[in-house]
Amino acid sequence: MDVHDLVPETRRVPPALPARLPTRLPARLPTRAALLASLVAVVWGVNFVVIDLGLGDVPPTLFAAVRFTLVVVPAIFFVPRPAARWRDVVAVGVFMSLGQFGLLYTAIAVGMPPGLASLVLQAQVVLTVVFAALALRERPTRAQVAGVVVGAAGLVVVGAGRSADVPLTGLVLTLAAGSSWAVGNVAARRAGRHAPAGGPSGPLAGLSMTVWSATVVPLPLLALSLVLDGPAAVGQALTHPTVAAVLSTAYTTYLASLLGYGAWNTLLARYPASAVVPFTMLVPPTGMLAAWLVLGEAPDAGQLVGGALLLLGVAVVTTGLVRVRPRAPGAPATAPAHAGGPGRLEAP
Repeated sequence: MDVHDLVPETRRVPPALPARLPTRLPARLPTRAALLASLVAVVWGVNFVVIDLGLGDVPPTLFAAVRFTLVVVPAIFFVPRPAARWRDVVAVGVFMSLGQFGLLYTAIAVGMPPGLASLVLQAQVVLTVVFAALALRERPTRAQVAGVVVGAAGLVVVGAGRSADVPLTGLVLTLAAGSSWAVGNVAARRAGRHAPAGGPSGPLAGLSMTVWSATVVPLPLLALSLVLDGPAAVGQALTHPTVAAVLSTAYTTYLASLLGYGAWNTLLARYPASAVVPFTMLVPPTGMLAAWLVLGEAPDAGQLVGGALLLLGVAVVTTGLVRVRPRAPGAPATAPAHAGGPGRLEAP
């Protein structure tokens, strides 16, 4: 999915830029588009359980390395390079893919329940607001600040009320994965600021960044797996793949990554982010339901309460993504949510 659309709208705009009127787009998705957005959210929610099933036979960092190798090849031969500086592409790959999934796969491997992982990882939404304020000096709205506070309270409740089957190491690694994703969101936002004209646009732009930024992932994770797991374990996993490992890799690569992001970016190119992004709220409930049905993982009261608070914080942040009000004559300009293309936030 195009991460530019996950970075919350802010009120800071360079004074030299002329004000532009927002493009009028439908506030709600048509039925077919809403069904597609729901399908993508379900695919991403189930993905956490699929990862857990595949990790039973493959070391975590090796598993992630194989996944992103298949994301890159053969797509890189058909998808044009992104319209961004190479250092920005590398930064997106390091934090959004290498850091996020290396940490997430390791967290699940050390015992983090996949359903709970799907919930805690959503902390990236509120963390993006914090990191964007620090790195890009984007001033969050009062609603976004409130969302960050509520989401942080939810994380505290989840951490304080965790049961014995939720290892502290796994929880910390999942939070670190969410933090890495949030930094990747900010890196992608910065990449959009400095992107030269003439590159791919619309849905192809998001797929282009996904594929080309993934080139920095496989070799470091493979090297880490060789150090942590040893050449014998790596060789055994690569030469004797199990059916579960093959099916899990295929699901995470082609359904969750390429098909999921492709469909998501198509929606973001046609409809406002405010109408599309809230569908990500379906990911944690789907992940927790799938974990309950497949793995027998039932959340306790603390996880439910903390999760509800976290999702409430995420909802407060995301539902204010592209809220644009008419500007009175002479009032300070506000960056239009859809300037530069439907469903894409304009870099301030």
